[in-house]
Amino acid sequence: MKQTTLSAAPPRLPGTDGQPIFGRFAGQTGAIDWRELAPPYARSRLWRRFHHKRWHYVALYTEQVFCAVAIVDVGWTNTAFAYAFERHSGRMLAEFSQDGLPGCTASLPHRPTGVSQFRMLGKQIHINTADYGVSSLALRCGEFAIDASFGPAAAPLLLAAGPVADGAVHATQKSGGMPLQGQLRVGARTLALDGGIASFDYSNGLLARNTAWRWASAHDLAMGFNLQAGYFGAQENALWLDGKLYPLGAARFEYDRNDSRAPWQISTDDGLLELSFTPEGERRGDKNLLVAASRYVQPIGTFSGWVRSAADQPRRTVQQLAGVTEDHASRW
Repeated sequence: MKQTTLSAAPPRLPGTDGQPIFGRFAGQTGAIDWRELAPPYARSRLWRRFHHKRWHYVALYTEQVFCAVAIVDVGWTNTAFAYAFERHSGRMLAEFSQDGLPGCTASLPHRPTGVSQFRMLGKQIHINTADYGVSSLALRCGEFAIDASFGPAAAPLLLAAGPVADGAVHATQKSGGMPLQGQLRVGARTLALDGGIASFDYSNGLLARNTAWRWASAHDLAMGFNLQAGYFGAQENALWLDGKLYPLGAARFEYDRNDSRAPWQISTDDGLLELSFTPEGERRGDKNLLVAASRYVQPIGTFSGWVRSAADQPRRTVQQLAGVTEDHASRW
């Protein structure tokens, strides 16, 4: 079996005929604008108002800290969160979470590049994703602040697009590991982010009211992976290895839902990945707002095991690669 790389990403979604372009691709796309969908995937403006979901997530990690920042627009409302986790002590240095006001506090573009921002009550998150260049993140949430720049990407971006059950379509643009510069400030304490690794996830879809997934992501500059099981199937599963991007099969997550700090076992059905994940800590949330609810846990830790780009290729050892897993269910 030969190694399989991915075709080049289309310049926009949907295509000029209004039809979605499904598949896994390598490279950056332009607009992802589901308002231009043609039948049978087209939906009314009112339906899109309640089912259109977009989020922009950035992870930053060094030997000392793991930081995650996200802005989420679920159509009828929006939210944002951020945290800074100190790895050696296993404790959170800072956390921020804020539900916003519909149409007022969050702004995300209809494309993976550009500015995503959240502003409310003096708190501000600003993510600027560049076209193939250096991207930036600025966060000001009281005594919690981040100034970071990352990129350019050393390997192709992943673009995945496909149908979703009880929804319509979904697309996600994800990066592999990128070089990181900057600093984290918590009160009077300042921590350098220079020499660390960054990655991002921009997702944009017309999703079902009830959506659930399991997720795993970890990167350095030579290796990384993105794995998902749930609403999007295996469509975004991929391996970054030595500057190239390879598709992976369906992912299997084995873990104790009653003890998320216990080790996780993760593998793919094509025999290209087998990993053990050891949590160092976690962020979790559990909300029930009657019309909406979410249950969320994101353990932070390290992956060890092996990966390979094809069944006839040698296994590459993965040893304590920093990243996250996630178990998430939303009624939105």
